[in-house]
Amino acid sequence: MNKVFIEKVSIIIPVYNSSKTISLLVDKIQDDIKIYNELEIVLVNDGSRLDNSSEVCENIAATNPTVKFINLSRNFGEHNAVLAGLNYCTGDCAVIMDDDFQNPPKDVYKLVDEIINGNDVVFSKYEEKKHHFLRNLGSKFNNLFASILLNKPRDLYLSSFKAINRFVIDELVKYKGPYPYIDGLILRITQKFVSVSVEHVSRANDKSGYSLRKLISLWLNMFTNFSIMPLRLAVALGFIFSIVGLVLALVFFIEKINNPELPMGWTSLMVSIFLLGSLQLFAIGMVGEYLGRMFLSTGGKPQFVVRSLINCSKAKESEK
Repeated sequence: MNKVFIEKVSIIIPVYNSSKTISLLVDKIQDDIKIYNELEIVLVNDGSRLDNSSEVCENIAATNPTVKFINLSRNFGEHNAVLAGLNYCTGDCAVIMDDDFQNPPKDVYKLVDEIINGNDVVFSKYEEKKHHFLRNLGSKFNNLFASILLNKPRDLYLSSFKAINRFVIDELVKYKGPYPYIDGLILRITQKFVSVSVEHVSRANDKSGYSLRKLISLWLNMFTNFSIMPLRLAVALGFIFSIVGLVLALVFFIEKINNPELPMGWTSLMVSIFLLGSLQLFAIGMVGEYLGRMFLSTGGKPQFVVRSLINCSKAKESEK
């Protein structure tokens, strides 16, 4: 691969209820990352409600011209907030980082070095993750299904801490749908990606911004926006149960002929009803999910809405 010159690096940080840590994180980034000609930090407040993250980010940006602040009108979700940041970043590459100090700023060098080496995207991978057991289990579930639904290489870990070059940034911001899944979009755009090992430290905040509801919503974005595999699964299950039902009907018919006095089984009847009913509800539910998302997309559901900007050009906003 040919070397790529990186003059300006953008650090994009979606902020959610992180007023206690975001100032320290910005200071740490500016202290640790020195070698690039230009560095910009893009803070995106994703509708924080439990603290004054918006005011803290405003103060940071107001006193530091290298910090951009995008204040969203409500909570749209991490991936929507990241896309908002990508719409306003101006770096030759962008590094997406969490707001809770689990990604040490010094590891930005490792990611950007691989962008310089000619890769489009650089994912981080961890020897040991400091998440809660259930969150780690959810990550494994997400990566497993991403391999099945999105043709993701099984040895690739889809981490939120990653670097992407300007080519991929420009392609990502073309997506205007209300349910973005950044990694799914990346896998649509390029196959030039690598992983590098980085440190994963304990969370500065006690509680993760990702609730079970948000994780399920993210999985649904992957399932329904980037693959029709669930619909094909419903069709396959319908075919399988149809064959099973036909075989059982034949068995019961023969059994009734051989033993006319034999009463039909209550258990087999109930099991059949519950299985077929569940399968029908699953299939109808999946079709409904797809149709509902299509309806919301065509109805103009926004990807994000910007309430206010600091140190950002409004040209991009008019294009949304």
